[in-house]
Order: sequence, then C-alpha cells, then structure tokens
Amino acid sequence: MDRGLIGAGTALPPLTVPVTRTLIVAGAIASRDFQDVHHDAELAEQKGSSDIFMNILTTNGLVGRYVTDFFGERAVLRKVAIRLGAPNYPGDSMVLSGSIGAFDGTTAEVRVVGTNSLGNHVTGTVTVTLPGPARVPEAEILPEAGT
Repeated sequence: MDRGLIGAGTALPPLTVPVTRTLIVAGAIASRDFQDVHHDAELAEQKGSSDIFMNILTTNGLVGRYVTDFFGERAVLRKVAIRLGAPNYPGDSMVLSGSIGAFDGTTAEVRVVGTNSLGNHVTGTVTVTLPGPARVPEAEILPEAGT
C-alpha cells in the first residue's frame, strides 16, 4: 500500500458481509460463546428475539478483518473499541464502512460503522499500526543477471 495516498479523511471501501445462520453459529462456536441466542432460534424467540443473532466477538472479528484487509497483512490491530446496536439476524447483510480519522504514517485511527436493514449494528474505532518499509536482508539479494 502506498501510504502517500492515504491520510486523515480517507474512506475505506465498503465491505458487504452476508449474515448467514452458518456465520452466526460458527462465530459463536469459534469464540466459545455457547449462549443459546446464538444458535437456537426457538430459545432465542422465547427470550424475546425474532431469531438467533450474531455475538459481539464475531462482529469484533469482522471489524478487525475489514481494517486489516484495507491496510494489508502486515498491519497490527492495537485497539478495537466497538459498541453494538441493532442485531445482525440471518438473511440480512451488514455493510461495513469506515474512514481514517488520524494517520501519522505508521499509526491510524479508523472510524468504523456496520449497518444492516435495522440500522447501525456496530460503531467504533480501530487503532492500527503499520511496520516500516520491508527490507530484504543482504544475504537474500540475488545478483543481477550476468554477474
């Protein structure tokens, strides 16, 4: 990524995440969240929900992925501060969008919003750091052809 092309105010491209029943259940299992509202529709309805819904740890992971997809595989998440709003139910989609609030060349603060058909599912900020430019050790530099 050319850091000269990004800075405060740069918008990240939106990411649409289909909210499937499988994503909700798999995210709950992967994060060891066995609350019935994340995998049992009947029990979720008995507790006042219209269906199962995504847990915060899955949302947190998706927000992190969104930011690191933009900045690249060498980016390191330093802080993720999110707040949940409208639930993510199966059959809906969440659209993540974001913008860089501050960037000093190595550390960026990104404002993120994830919306679904009910409104804002997640809002928050992510602080990410980027390493210095990659350097190839001298031992790995190949000689030019013909030398």
